[in-house]
Amino acid sequence: MTSLLKLMGIMALFFASTFIVAKAMGWLSLEQIELWLAQAQSLSAVTVVVAVVFLLFLDLFIAVPTLSIMMLGGYFVGAHLGWFAAFSGTLLAGVCGYGLSALYGEKLVNLVVKDDAKRQELRAQFRRHGILMILLSRAMPILPEVTACMSGISRMRFLTFLLAWCAVNLPYTFIAAYAGSISTLDNPIPAILTATALTAFFWIGWGLLKHFLLKTPVSTQ
Repeated sequence: MTSLLKLMGIMALFFASTFIVAKAMGWLSLEQIELWLAQAQSLSAVTVVVAVVFLLFLDLFIAVPTLSIMMLGGYFVGAHLGWFAAFSGTLLAGVCGYGLSALYGEKLVNLVVKDDAKRQELRAQFRRHGILMILLSRAMPILPEVTACMSGISRMRFLTFLLAWCAVNLPYTFIAAYAGSISTLDNPIPAILTATALTAFFWIGWGLLKHFLLKTPVSTQ
């Protein structure tokens, strides 16, 4: 496995561990989140928007069911407000992940990858494939946070990162919010089909990219 995939795998395990801990403690279950958003709706649509933004931003630190939250946002406040909340939350999480990793990520790289040549290879690989990784990062809930952090670690230009992040998350969040807005408790089929289609599309793309990374040598020059 390349140094890049090794580092990303370690980061993914860390994010996954936060989900396991939260699950074991009974925190942030989908049932709890749905109840909170229902209670927020009884107050105002703005309260729902704020709650969705907060939950999706929190995903940077504790893994939460992001796609389900986006769909619930659309269900409770409609496609447009649900999209605004979902995109705002993912944007905040991405920018914060980029910034924190740009400031402190070097320590993690030095800890995980001891050899300087391999560290150079890692950065070269992400510079080469980072945009595509971001565009395919919705394959799994944890990958967006990992790619945002890798962008900061590798010193990808912030504008490049931001454009790639928006390119995938603008349509993704709207599709999710819209699917939630046209779903009901009696007819959850639109949400189920959308979740399945989105996951399959990005999973296949990520699998192909990972296979390509493992097969392609990268020059550090």
